[in-house]
Amino acid sequence: MIDICLLGTGGMMPLPDRWLSSAMLRYSGKMILIDCGEGTQIPIKLCGWGFKNIDCMLFTHYHADHIAGLPGLLLTMSNSGRDEPLTLIGPPGIKRVVEGLLVVCPAFPFEIMLGELSVKNEDSVSINGLTVRSIPAVHNMPCVSYSIELSRQGKFDAERAEKLGLPVQYWKVLQSGEKVSFEGKEYEPDMVLGEPRRGLKVCYCTDSRPARGIVQFVEGADLFICEGMYGSPDSFDSAEKKKHMTFVEAAGIAKDGNVDELWLTHYSPMLVNPKEFLSMATDIFPNTVAGKDLMKKTLTFR
Repeated sequence: MIDICLLGTGGMMPLPDRWLSSAMLRYSGKMILIDCGEGTQIPIKLCGWGFKNIDCMLFTHYHADHIAGLPGLLLTMSNSGRDEPLTLIGPPGIKRVVEGLLVVCPAFPFEIMLGELSVKNEDSVSINGLTVRSIPAVHNMPCVSYSIELSRQGKFDAERAEKLGLPVQYWKVLQSGEKVSFEGKEYEPDMVLGEPRRGLKVCYCTDSRPARGIVQFVEGADLFICEGMYGSPDSFDSAEKKKHMTFVEAAGIAKDGNVDELWLTHYSPMLVNPKEFLSMATDIFPNTVAGKDLMKKTLTFR
């Protein structure tokens, strides 16, 4: 299963009742943070999942409201006793951006490793048993959207295992996805496993116009977290000019992508009450939720 917490839902600036857009996923005791604007360590603290087990941070892009909180969070993680390596991943330019931010806090008790993703094509990386894929977004600086996927292997077939003549003590090894050597023969997991089953998929898209390929990218997601910078139907020109999305556009992607659930986020500071415009989205995609800070959900295999 995957736990997810929408840490903040604001765009541009933190507000007294709305932290900047960020999300955290927890799987098998490890965590992935997506974006880190000013003060992100506060909603992380309120979330209650701790800091020490954040193994990776994903950045959609390098506008301040998505990365300026990094120095403070790294210092908080240092004070929490972390000493394992930490991975930071984002679009091209991450090395220069991180080096600039870390001028104010240059020393940590853990190694920082950097990874760079393409903004021209889809890209992917494996993190703690999860597959993280990215797709170029359409913003006014290099930006990506993310899909985090947990695969699920096929069901174990005891009859096939018995026909192989393999002792029972080796079955669990094959079931875990590892090879087995017995009496001079090699046995592969697919010899005793059925077809792969539906896994789990969480997609995250902020600061983008509807990008080419985004519908296919989010196809079948259990949860799609997407920016709804503007709720009013009169805001389309602003969304197009500033390279953001409206509630209606986010809902259209969710509908065409056959996702299970849509959470709206990254609200304009002028959007005081997102629920006022929620019907603009639910008329298109009924299972739309106006995201709010610290909203949580646990996704489990069907």
